[in-house]
Amino acid sequence: MHQIKLFVDLESNVVALETRINDWLRKSEAKVVNIFGNIAPQTTTSEAKTTALAERKFSSSDLFIAVAYEAA
Repeated sequence: MHQIKLFVDLESNVVALETRINDWLRKSEAKVVNIFGNIAPQTTTSEAKTTALAERKFSSSDLFIAVAYEAA
């Protein structure tokens, strides 16, 4: 039976997210069917709304990773 595992983090934590996913894959010994993901559009920070357009800063985007797998 197929199962799904969801992972969510911020773009600024991509290395930690990758580590978390790889650790889970090793520990679970799941047979992966598919891995897919999405990155949410960046939004401006509250500070950026009060500064000039040229100085606008963006917050980190949300990362979403879904792993479809067969349970052992």
